[in-house]
Amino acid sequence: MSDDLFSKELYQPLASRMRPDNLDNFYGQQHLIGPNRPLREVIDSGVLHSMILWGPPGVGKTTLAKIISRQTDAHFENISAVLSGVKEIRASISCAQEQRDMRGRKTILFVDEVHRFNKSQQDAFLPFVEDGTIIFVGATTENPSFELNNALLSRCRVYKLKSLSDSDIETVISRALKIPVRGLSEKNLQFTETSLAILISAADGDARRALNLLEIAGDLAAETDGGKTIDNSIIEQILAGDTRRFDKYGDYFYDQISALHKSIRGSSVDGGLYWLCRMLDGGCDPIYLARRLVRIASEDIGNADPRALELSLNAWSVQERLGSPEGELALAQAVLYMAAAAKSNAVYEAFNAAMSDVRSLPSFDVPLHLRNAPTQLMKELGHGKDYRYAHNETDGYAVGETYLPQELNGKHYYSPTDRGLEQKIREKLEYLRSLKDTDAIKKHEDT
Repeated sequence: MSDDLFSKELYQPLASRMRPDNLDNFYGQQHLIGPNRPLREVIDSGVLHSMILWGPPGVGKTTLAKIISRQTDAHFENISAVLSGVKEIRASISCAQEQRDMRGRKTILFVDEVHRFNKSQQDAFLPFVEDGTIIFVGATTENPSFELNNALLSRCRVYKLKSLSDSDIETVISRALKIPVRGLSEKNLQFTETSLAILISAADGDARRALNLLEIAGDLAAETDGGKTIDNSIIEQILAGDTRRFDKYGDYFYDQISALHKSIRGSSVDGGLYWLCRMLDGGCDPIYLARRLVRIASEDIGNADPRALELSLNAWSVQERLGSPEGELALAQAVLYMAAAAKSNAVYEAFNAAMSDVRSLPSFDVPLHLRNAPTQLMKELGHGKDYRYAHNETDGYAVGETYLPQELNGKHYYSPTDRGLEQKIREKLEYLRSLKDTDAIKKHEDT
């Protein structure tokens, strides 16, 4: 049969068909491939070095590697760390050696998702990078500083790729609509006034995602006079249940939680709310966010407004009890309150200072007057002797009593700010420290 499965060309997704084959059709990354930019000069000169292409999905890491290979006339070997192992690495190295020895040609070995390789697998490339058998080009969505061996990283230059701008995404879509055969020009697709803007926004800087969405929308588009129309209802249909890019526990995750934390610390109610919503929209576990808010309440607000800690714990409880969306609203309430609250890191600083002393100094003995004396022997040894019960003292304060080890007497860890409730705490401590009881101080210095 002439129209059976084997007589048809294999299907390729639109994103694959539209992959640029030269820098003129490559959109975005002008900070790397624009005139006189570092990677452009490498490509134009043909003097290649090993490199890591680090960036989010769909920004052209694989495409750029192929373009570099084509424009420098280098043999291209491609392996994926998700699907490959030592066997595939050896096969690629063997091909590279053959290209070098038999044809005098250099080889670009492109390793996609290189961070998925373990230490020994990454080490396998080192001797062949060293002797020039391969030009190593790794692609990763994760921070190379954390995910790649230092030995491999030191032999590569890292290029950071950025998400595509909305105008770049619009150009990518426009090109796909106009190009015949590989593109969608035969379908004569038309967008309504706002549907294109919705699709561009949904692509979230990812060209591959934009083209995949466009292809699906084109299949669902309604027939109109002279072509097909992609309206808002079609875009909403293909985006149902979809979420923006959010790499759980990857760089995007940590960047966004950092932005949330710093927005609250900086008293930006709008920034705090925005980053909370970005993480919730991306699928972040709300319980993780609740735990982080509790941390922020103590670290950045502390005793300047102790209600922040209570409110963050309440939001955590509501999230656990009610789930979404009620719990998420409670998280938002906590974020807004905490962002607007008086700020102090005095508790955080005091804790770190005390912990530093505990870890770095000797284990000083508990002063005798603070020790428990449940037995006669302990009493005879002086445990608890001369201890002053604060409640029996004027104003409930034993003037001159000491509570630190003798070696640390006079040390102050906690320095309240003059903001919020801590202003009152500061005044109280300054008053207590101003009181003197010479006899009591002398008595404890002698013990």
